Amino acid sequence: MSGLQCLASERIWFDKNRYDEAERRFYEGANGPSAQQQQVKTAMQAKGRQHKRSHRNSSSHGGDAELVARMKSLELENQTLHKVVGDMRAALQKLESRVAMLEKTPAPAAVPAAKVLTRLRAGAPCRVADAVARQAAPVQAKPAEDDDDDDIDLFGSDDEDDEAAEKLKEERIAAYAAKKSKKPVLIAKSSILLDVKPWDDETDMAKLEEAVRSVQMDGLLWGASKLVPVGYGIKKLQINCVVEDDKVGTDILEEEIVKFEDFVSGLSGSRHVRS
Repeated sequence: MSGLQCLASERIWFDKNRYDEAERRFYEGANGPSAQQQQVKTAMQAKGRQHKRSHRNSSSHGGDAELVARMKSLELENQTLHKVVGDMRAALQKLESRVAMLEKTPAPAAVPAAKVLTRLRAGAPCRVADAVARQAAPVQAKPAEDDDDDDIDLFGSDDEDDEAAEKLKEERIAAYAAKKSKKPVLIAKSSILLDVKPWDDETDMAKLEEAVRSVQMDGLLWGASKLVPVGYGIKKLQINCVVEDDKVGTDILEEEIVKFEDFVSGLSGSRHVRS
């Protein structure tokens, strides 16, 4: 008989401990946890409550510190505002005292502004400005018996001032006319671009240009020229000239150029004002 057959014939409970553990758990589930487990559970609950309480206390302490800091900052701002208000009140009191002092001080005699402006525009003598400066200066109070405004003549004699102003005006007009007469007269000039067309492609363009440039007038100045292709081997002469508008007209210039019938078949131009 082999060893396995011997073990199979023996009636031994090898996994009894597993069944015992399963039985214990069954009865614990039916009757509730044991006293030791209850104590462990109670201890863990107490520890959790203590942890929550400590966390709550720490958060409350942090909030109190923040509140205290904010109160301190508000107190500082309040003190600063009190100081600013005090400074503004002091400045306002100084301003009120100055206004009261100015109201009590007598104002200087007013100068007739219209008359002063008229004299200045007309080129009146310097004593007008001196009189204005004297009137603008502070005037001291005088006894009533010495206050006589009728004897004061700020601007002197009106007749003398009028004569001086008229003389100065004439001198300025004469100086302006002399200055204007010395200026050079502006001569109006125009730049004209002419397109001179030949009869055909056999026309001698050099002789055509020579004929056009042979036109000479007072106030006419010929400029650059070039040959511009038109088509079918034909080229036109494009030439520039500058004329004085008062001496040379476009019609007269075209009439003189068209006279060269052997070379010119047509003419057109465009005017550009230079000055």
